[in-house]
Amino acid sequence: MKSEFALAFNEILEDKGLPREVIMAAINSAMVSAYRKSVGASTAQEIRVDFDLDKGTMLVFAEKEVTDEIYDHRTEVLLDEAREVDPDCQLGDLVMVESTPENFGRIAAQTARQAIQQKIRDAERAAQYEFFKKQEGEIVSGIVQAVNSRQATIGLDLKAEGIMQRKDMIPSERFRIHDRIRSYVVEVKDLPKGLQIVLSRAHRNFLRRLLENEVPEIYHGIVEIRSIAREPGQRAKVAVSATQQGIDPVGACVGQRGVRIQAIVRELHDEKIDVIEWNPDAAIYISKAISPARVTGVYLNHGQGDDKTARVVVPEDQLSLAIGREGQNARLAAKLTGWRIDIMSVSEAAGKALELLRKDPSLAKLAAEEADTMAKVEALLQQKEDGRVLNLDDSTLIARFVDRIEKRGEADRKVEEDARQAEIRKLRETIDPRAFELNIFDVAELKEHLQVLVQSAGLETFGDLMLQVKLDPDAILAINGIGPKSQEEILEVVQNYQFPVIEPELVEEETVEVSAEGEAEPVVEKLPALEEAELIEEPEMVVETPVELLEEVEESTDTEQAEEVEEFAGEDKSFEELFQLDAMRRTSETSEEEDELGLFGDKKKKSKKRKGYTVEYDPDRDATYVTRKHRNEDDWGEW
Repeated sequence: MKSEFALAFNEILEDKGLPREVIMAAINSAMVSAYRKSVGASTAQEIRVDFDLDKGTMLVFAEKEVTDEIYDHRTEVLLDEAREVDPDCQLGDLVMVESTPENFGRIAAQTARQAIQQKIRDAERAAQYEFFKKQEGEIVSGIVQAVNSRQATIGLDLKAEGIMQRKDMIPSERFRIHDRIRSYVVEVKDLPKGLQIVLSRAHRNFLRRLLENEVPEIYHGIVEIRSIAREPGQRAKVAVSATQQGIDPVGACVGQRGVRIQAIVRELHDEKIDVIEWNPDAAIYISKAISPARVTGVYLNHGQGDDKTARVVVPEDQLSLAIGREGQNARLAAKLTGWRIDIMSVSEAAGKALELLRKDPSLAKLAAEEADTMAKVEALLQQKEDGRVLNLDDSTLIARFVDRIEKRGEADRKVEEDARQAEIRKLRETIDPRAFELNIFDVAELKEHLQVLVQSAGLETFGDLMLQVKLDPDAILAINGIGPKSQEEILEVVQNYQFPVIEPELVEEETVEVSAEGEAEPVVEKLPALEEAELIEEPEMVVETPVELLEEVEESTDTEQAEEVEEFAGEDKSFEELFQLDAMRRTSETSEEEDELGLFGDKKKKSKKRKGYTVEYDPDRDATYVTRKHRNEDDWGEW
């Protein structure tokens, strides 16, 4: 039968849901603390606790010094008692001796209890933090435990609690105790007071995760969510695109008869959701983002930085629908696309176009071309102000006039922007490329507070700062926190900064001999000098042959050898064959020079006709031998 200790241990395991080793370590640490508290042992003394769960026994071992006389029972033990534990111990040694007290006492037991509880709480918090840190950015389910005017407390798994602030709730919904809700894990913090899990139902990623759960195509990556704009509890816009051809992204999100999107709408407390198809063309994308309003034209103005404005022209009857209640539709479209959207009616756009043509000198030529149309448009606008209804042809005429003027202005703005970008690229080429690799915080000449201010303005590298100074030095003064004196310091650093000089590395150039034809001779490694062939005297049979016949034979032999050399030189040769051919050529040229110098005296002509050579390859020595033969008075000799 198990002891009460084992039963209590198993109960803690089931209740806390912690690993067995964690609970055992907590009990062990608590018993060590209780022993130190009971006997007053110092923290430098080693204490070990061994316990048996089945028997319910516990033994405490303390490190003590072996002595022949005891002054302190807490730290000393006699030699005889120590040898019962370690037979080889001597005086002055340290041994672990059983020192289990008969009764820990009330204070020691209380200390052990508190230590066990604290260790278990720390282990629970560590397990909770590790679990929910992985859940960060995901949807979790919980039960409402408490609600007040500021926040709601949600009970989660592992007996953890999450906090949902009022700003993170959907404004139109109300929680009740014991309601089960789903929420998005925004952040998990391990604070000294305890684990803090921040939940939200108003976050836009909450809608993203709901779409992933309800739409399998999004979960598997066939349909991709490009952007989300949301006003919790009222309206949301989602831009989606397909990663495979033949897939309708909007239809996949809506589902058959809207069953998929309706499930998300119910979860978000009847929040309206517009699903549109994303398009790489900004004009088409913005026109779809304005839906359900019908758009006549979208005209883009690419400003500097994030100042991008799109002018959207809509018919008169679509103006209120495009703007939405309290500007909600236009506001969500701007958030979704990242453009600043200016919505106006066709008549309003026509009035601005007429004013632009009259005042802008650069459009004088266009104004002359559109003079007749301008008069007609002005008359139609006057009729509309008088309360007369324009027919379809008149509305089409005004819309086309606005389209021509706006597109001309858009083209002019594009030319200006291209010129500006060309100027930026030209100035960028005048800056050392190393400046764009140098972080602004690595510029020691710049004060630390100026580095922070410049970096906060979006100038991450020293090259960005130099480029901004070249473009507009006064823009530095516009940075928040920088005055005239700081501007002068920054300009001085930019103008006087010197990059370290890079010394060019010396590269040894290989000299290549160029032949007479202008082609580089291949570089051939030098081979060891040819060893002289050993002279082998062999008897030779002398056969008398007529001189005329001998000369013909020698001449034909020389001709055949020359033809063989030419044929041999015309084919693709191996390295050894090329070397043999070169040796033969050099030997022949040397013999001719020696004959011309008269080295052989009166036998000049004979030696030229009687010249001969032999090329031999010795595989044992891996060497090639060239042997030259010529006739002496009575026999053949080799040299």
